[in-house]
Amino acid sequence: MPAPALAQFVVCNQSLDVVNVAIGRDTPEGFATEGWWIVGANRCATTIREELSARYVYVHASDVFGRPVLYGSTPMCVGARRFRITGVGDCFARGYRPAKFLEVDTKAVSRWTLFLSQRP
Repeated sequence: MPAPALAQFVVCNQSLDVVNVAIGRDTPEGFATEGWWIVGANRCATTIREELSARYVYVHASDVFGRPVLYGSTPMCVGARRFRITGVGDCFARGYRPAKFLEVDTKAVSRWTLFLSQRP
């Protein structure tokens, strides 16, 4: 029998720019942000490999110059390099920087793909 497909959250970059992606989600340790996935033009990155356990995933995406690719309103923390941060407050005091994340409603399905398109 074929193996069942893994549930996951995938971000696909349909723009001509390289995009840096971070995600925020509820984890057993508490709410956490994680990054960076570097997603080339017309490429995809799997950011969550296990079954989605929450309806909402938060995504921050910026180009290589730090300009936002997604426009969200939920403040969370990100690191300068690869990071996993538990908690969303006091970013500067903990050595991180604040960033705005877009809330993505996955409709409570187990697998979701978010497509990023070229900015106008």
